[in-house]
Amino acid sequence: MRISTTSCLCPFLVCLCFIQKCCGVSHHVSTKVPSKNQTKLANGETEVHHRPKRGWIWNQFFVLEEHMGPEAQYVGKLHSNSDKGDGSVKYILSGEGAGTIFIIDEVTGDIHATKSLDRERKTHYVLHAQALDRNTKEALEPKSEFIIKVQDINDNAPKFPDGPFVAMVPEMSEVGTSVLQVTATDADDPTYGNSARIVYSILQGQPYFSVDPKTGIIRTALANMDREAREHYTVVIQAKDMAGQVGGLSGSTTINITLTDVNDNPPKFPQSMYNHGNFLYVPESAQVGKPVGKIKANDEDLGINADIKYSIINSEGANMFSISTDRDTREGILSLKKPLNYEKKKSYTLHIEGMNTHVDPRFSYLGSFKDTATLKITVGDVDEAPVFSMDYYIMEVYENAPIGTEVGTVTAQDPDIKNSPVRYYLDIKEEGERYFKIDESHGIIRTIQPLDREDMPWHNITVMASDVDNPSLLSHVPATVQVLDVNDNPPEIATQEEGIVCESSRPGQVIQTVTAMDKDDFANGQRFSFALPSHLPVNPNFTLKDNEDGTASIIARRRRFSHLTQELYELPIVVWDNGEPSLSGTSTLTLRVCPCQRHGRVRMCQGEAFLSSAGLSTGALIAILLCIVILLAIVVLFITLRRSKKEPLIISEEDVRENVVTYDDEGGGEEDTEAFDIIALRNPAAAEELNSQ
Repeated sequence: MRISTTSCLCPFLVCLCFIQKCCGVSHHVSTKVPSKNQTKLANGETEVHHRPKRGWIWNQFFVLEEHMGPEAQYVGKLHSNSDKGDGSVKYILSGEGAGTIFIIDEVTGDIHATKSLDRERKTHYVLHAQALDRNTKEALEPKSEFIIKVQDINDNAPKFPDGPFVAMVPEMSEVGTSVLQVTATDADDPTYGNSARIVYSILQGQPYFSVDPKTGIIRTALANMDREAREHYTVVIQAKDMAGQVGGLSGSTTINITLTDVNDNPPKFPQSMYNHGNFLYVPESAQVGKPVGKIKANDEDLGINADIKYSIINSEGANMFSISTDRDTREGILSLKKPLNYEKKKSYTLHIEGMNTHVDPRFSYLGSFKDTATLKITVGDVDEAPVFSMDYYIMEVYENAPIGTEVGTVTAQDPDIKNSPVRYYLDIKEEGERYFKIDESHGIIRTIQPLDREDMPWHNITVMASDVDNPSLLSHVPATVQVLDVNDNPPEIATQEEGIVCESSRPGQVIQTVTAMDKDDFANGQRFSFALPSHLPVNPNFTLKDNEDGTASIIARRRRFSHLTQELYELPIVVWDNGEPSLSGTSTLTLRVCPCQRHGRVRMCQGEAFLSSAGLSTGALIAILLCIVILLAIVVLFITLRRSKKEPLIISEEDVRENVVTYDDEGGGEEDTEAFDIIALRNPAAAEELNSQ
């Protein structure tokens, strides 16, 4: 390093640098003050400086690190042209380490290092030099700055700061596949000599792995390394400085390398034929959809590389069984698709294939990644419950049938080879009244009491069957008994309400239309015929017309009905159905006579119309009647008081005629004098005169 002239203004000082060689021996070289603008360098050469007057270019001093000698290490010498050798010049040193690490002889200007220095801790020191007149204390030279650089020696071995290492590489990798790069560090000076120049080598792990001497990249060195044969490897890498030369320092680290799995092994069944002693036994009572056995193919790979899909590849086995893979155990789980029947088929042969689900095409040259095995399944005989000939029975019986009438028959059979006799029962746990019984030996169902379709048209029962040899084995089947209709209910009038006859009704006028009903079903109860009883005299008031559509009309035979004369009439009506045999019934229709008025399309009695239109409750009606009574009492009291004063009450004939109320139900324009009713006359004389007219 050179010190520029701008920072070194010491024209009278000469810096001499003495350098120790790398062997550690110090050479103290006495130097003279260079002349003609020359500076002696550390390697003995002289560098020429060009200055117009007395400006100097300084070289840096060097001191060897880790000096262990008994004496202080000589660094260099300061000298001024003003120094005549008479001791009048005093040299002063200041800056980093001055007085502690570095000392200077005030008379001669010799600089020494009193301590061993470590370049890795501090690479250089910045100091200042000055020459003074010892007598006057005046500066003979301006204070100048210079550097003492600590020269490196190879005192630090390479290190792997991140070790030990863990690495993985796929098995079957090609030679030269990169595994990991390791890097060592050296604290020595990389710019000086070979102290920090590192070379890598492998101490352990050959012939499987190698290392690049310059980059530290570890690579595979052997082809087709198989994880299934060996999975873990320990590799030791050495880093040596001095470019690997003898005498260099070294460090090492360990790399634990694991071969990761690839799919290079096909699945393999332990044996290709499972029969005789290795067959699978499945009882015929096994449930559909439930596991009945398992089979496993082995795969030396790991993870998804060992996943296996099982399938049944022959139709005989695939029609009766299914197979799935247990993800945890990688076993093939066999299940039933259909019920087994020992009496029909006693054994099955299954061809099962196991195939990897994740095939690596790089290893297709190894063959197909699947295997097959043959499994024989033997069906075991089990004592089974009887089997009914049908899953559901529907039977029919007519209502009112005699007790003991046969309703139907159920049949069941023992499916086993021995074909044990069967006994039949009705489920006595069913709630409600019992209507049927069953023959234990033949399964015939009969009635034990009459049935009424109108009361219960359907009966649901459960029939059970068991083997005579093993009564604990029961089977059940539902049966439904439909009760068929017979014409056992006479028809009747559909309404129980009273009919209304208006006082103003005329002969031939339809009073009411009636319908009929029948408890029997559609076939026997939909069409009806109507008539008045033939054994009774002709009714003078009403007659009946059969409309032949299931209805009948009540017709008035005379006019002028009066509720004051007779309010209620009873009219018997005979109704026939069209059943086999035909039944008839007589119903009585009650007719009420009312003074009618038109109220929309409905005819009502006046009192009923008033109550209906008012919409009043019973309490409200009582209150209204009470008010009317009070008003009438007040009127009577008023009239009594007027008569006591002998004031005549005069009502004209016009007043009388205005109090006549006439009801014309038909709403005609012609006046019918016979329909007049005088309901109130407040003047008896006027009333007598009106009657005489």
